[in-house]
Amino acid sequence: MVFASPRHVILLSTAAAVATIVLKTLAWRLTGSVGLLSDAMESGVNLVAALGAFWALTLAAKPADRTHHYGHFKAEYFSSGLESVLIVVAALAILHTAIGRLQQPEPLEQIGIGLALSLAATALNALVAWVLLKAARRFDSITLRADAHHLLTDVWTSAGVVLGIGLVKLTGLTILDPLIAIAVAVHIVVTGWTLFHETASGLLDRSLPDPEQQLLEKLLASYETEEIRFHALRSRVAGSRRFVSFHVLVPGHWTVQAGHDLCEELEHRVAATLTRTHVMTHLEPIEDPRAWEDLGFRWEQG
Repeated sequence: MVFASPRHVILLSTAAAVATIVLKTLAWRLTGSVGLLSDAMESGVNLVAALGAFWALTLAAKPADRTHHYGHFKAEYFSSGLESVLIVVAALAILHTAIGRLQQPEPLEQIGIGLALSLAATALNALVAWVLLKAARRFDSITLRADAHHLLTDVWTSAGVVLGIGLVKLTGLTILDPLIAIAVAVHIVVTGWTLFHETASGLLDRSLPDPEQQLLEKLLASYETEEIRFHALRSRVAGSRRFVSFHVLVPGHWTVQAGHDLCEELEHRVAATLTRTHVMTHLEPIEDPRAWEDLGFRWEQG
């Protein structure tokens, strides 16, 4: 399945969220299981998150303009941040309902059909999560990745709920249903915290992941000679985009054209090595002590 843009993928996630809400809500109404209610509530979060993701991806796709010279790529973090907050809110609601059911346990009804509906919704979520993960790798989108991992969490949540209901049917212990719901809520909070941490890191302009940073440093090292050196290497990730800058030190007697040609070659090599990367270089004379005053953070020369 090929999609033209991340927004088309999110539309699939939105449709899946609506379908799973219907299936899980019906399963809850038939059985009265608070575990299935918690599962349906999380699917509601999936729907809101998918709509927020569509808005964020639409904004992130806008080109750079007069007031946003580096584009709107960071808009993707609004989506993942909203999703992390919604996850925690859903978990608190689940805890409130489950604790009430612990105090007043109720028998479950029509367990067979309820489980069948829940399993159908789970299979749909698993399929959509797989599609989202493939698209996230293709488009390098934190929004798609966050939505995929959220759906995978929903899959495991549903599996836990089904297990809990199955145990209730086998043992007759109705208390297992709210206990499973509480475990689900705790698991959802962990997921929300993970997404929040990734969002915060992006908003704080985190540098390239270590494997990409090492690849970049190895590329620059291959150009180093007695006459060519590099320092002040800096990078940051903004949604699906990368921004890299570094200083290029060459002999002062080089012509402007020679220095320019080297910088152009380096910029093209880096952009070809790291996709969706904007590269900026700064040319300096290697003999000038002032050129060595800004060494940057990672690329320090002795």
